[in-house]
Amino acid sequence: SALFFLETPYVGHTLEKEPEQLVVNLGELDCTTFVETVLALSRTVREKEATYEKFLDQLKYIRYRGGVITDYSSRLHYTTDWIYENEQKGIVKNITLEAGGVPHKVNLFIMSTNHDKYKQLKGKPGLTEKIRNIEAEASKRANYRIPAKEIEKYSKSYRNGDIVGFVTKTAGIDISHVGFIFYDEGKLTFIHASSAQKKVVVEEESLMNYAVKSKNGNGIMVARPL
Repeated sequence: SALFFLETPYVGHTLEKEPEQLVVNLGELDCTTFVETVLALSRTVREKEATYEKFLDQLKYIRYRGGVITDYSSRLHYTTDWIYENEQKGIVKNITLEAGGVPHKVNLFIMSTNHDKYKQLKGKPGLTEKIRNIEAEASKRANYRIPAKEIEKYSKSYRNGDIVGFVTKTAGIDISHVGFIFYDEGKLTFIHASSAQKKVVVEEESLMNYAVKSKNGNGIMVARPL
């Protein structure tokens, strides 16, 4: 169902509504909402009754810690935390290690240390503290990455529809971009909501070339929808 959204406009920050609520916007997607929407749709289609309400339930379950909206901190903001939580729910399996991954230390702090730049956190020390605790907990976990130059070497480990996260060297954050792995007539690439092209596209570059050329890139993580 990722291909269904080709050409959909890229628009950032569509989720930033207060109070925190389940936002559905199928006409404007960023890289994360694209992945969550496609995953929720494909899971809904597998149900006996594929209704809009079931789709909303799936989206909420995927996007929020425990599938419950309490406040801004309950949204899974960091991708490694998103993968971990959704692995606990049985939605995805992190296959990075078995696909040639090497140990990778994640140190998350970008949100809590820049709380004044987030309208939801500004002037709310209690909420910022919740985010700081989430960052600390997620930073303790074992993570792995597939080095950019070794992506092709392990190409037999990936499947169409696997979720790919691009690991970044930027301090305080884990993943800079996400999409779905896609074999385009045999070429290993990916489908993503591209901020550069302002829409959902099948990437022209190969997955490996894209990762190698990425300025602060440090390889990839891969999670398989179950």
